[in-house]
Amino acid sequence: MDKRYSELDKSIRDAIKEEQVKLGFRKEVIRLYYPLEAVNRLLGTDHDITAMYKELEAFTAEENDTLGSIVVSNKDERFCFRLPEEASVYVHEHTPGEGFIYDFIAVIGRHGISIEDVIAVFHKHSEHVHVEKIRDNEFDYLIYFEDGVPDDYRYCLSVEEDHIIYHRYTKSEYEAFGF
Repeated sequence: MDKRYSELDKSIRDAIKEEQVKLGFRKEVIRLYYPLEAVNRLLGTDHDITAMYKELEAFTAEENDTLGSIVVSNKDERFCFRLPEEASVYVHEHTPGEGFIYDFIAVIGRHGISIEDVIAVFHKHSEHVHVEKIRDNEFDYLIYFEDGVPDDYRYCLSVEEDHIIYHRYTKSEYEAFGF
């Protein structure tokens, strides 16, 4: 695969895997939505909608042998990636059935957990964990692996009564939001 597509490819595969961990594997069509700005960040480009369509035609051609025939559409500046059933099967068959995301979702999906329970999952998978109490209106904590292993996402968590809600962002998304 062309290196310029690696971040978008990773984002799509990770989103599919996250869904499968949460809901279980099903051979199904999946739709993922990305704003133009996010696709530009993932590709390292600064395209308008027309130029992005051309770029995404090349990307989908590269993915055809693994994720199948991806159909891209848009409404205004939001792109929809319609991933065929083959994509869910491919990700299921070619990614590990265990690891951090499995442990994280298992804990975060329970009621009555504490932030310490969540932090413990991160520490189970690395000694290099960044934990930061955030003082904004949206999130309470930022947690990530400082060395990017086992993943390089930024986990923003909100503690709400007896459960914790999370959002997962790439480093560049997190920085662009200016949290």
